[in-house]
Amino acid sequence: MAKAKDSGKKDFSTEEKIKEAARIVFYRKGFAATRTRDIAEEAEINLALLNYYFRSKQKLFEIIMIETLSGFVRNMITVLNDEKTNLDDKVSEIATRYIDLITKEPEIPTFIVSEIRSNPDLLLNKLPIREVLMNSVFFKQHQKAVAEGKIKEPNPLHFLMNLIGLIVFPFIAKPLLMGASDTNAAAFNEMMEKRKTLIPVWIKAMMQAE
Repeated sequence: MAKAKDSGKKDFSTEEKIKEAARIVFYRKGFAATRTRDIAEEAEINLALLNYYFRSKQKLFEIIMIETLSGFVRNMITVLNDEKTNLDDKVSEIATRYIDLITKEPEIPTFIVSEIRSNPDLLLNKLPIREVLMNSVFFKQHQKAVAEGKIKEPNPLHFLMNLIGLIVFPFIAKPLLMGASDTNAAAFNEMMEKRKTLIPVWIKAMMQAE
């Protein structure tokens, strides 16, 4: 540690170790309940070293939050701006990508929902969500489908809210759903795998014009 301070250089392996520990603790506890000491213990380093790399819990949290949201949004933007796929393809791709992602890291939805409610301006200022959505290939395809009478709902946000809700809500409500139905983790994950094919069917039925 002394060598790093004297040279003015930081060990990026240590920095990444701290960030990974912070990600684990923030996902589990959220910002308010997390102490910097919790992160240091998770990273198996002393508190002074953590403070050397990241001066405050707020700064470290913002890094983790933006990285998490950026990854979450980037996946969707890639799909929404694919000119080679139609709306049905995009629904299937988003369902598959996000069910795989959240199955691997199940704490992400609760973390994102909790922190979005606490500080939505942080995310809107850091991520150009509004601009990207309104200029996306998806938006243009949706508007074209509405104009052609193929989709009955003109607001594309309803399309996305229905899609994201069908993907994310079961993971947020997982403990309740498992407890109420006496379902184990393996069976729950199997259900989510089936939803990769079911969600596109449901979305199409909800959004298509009669």
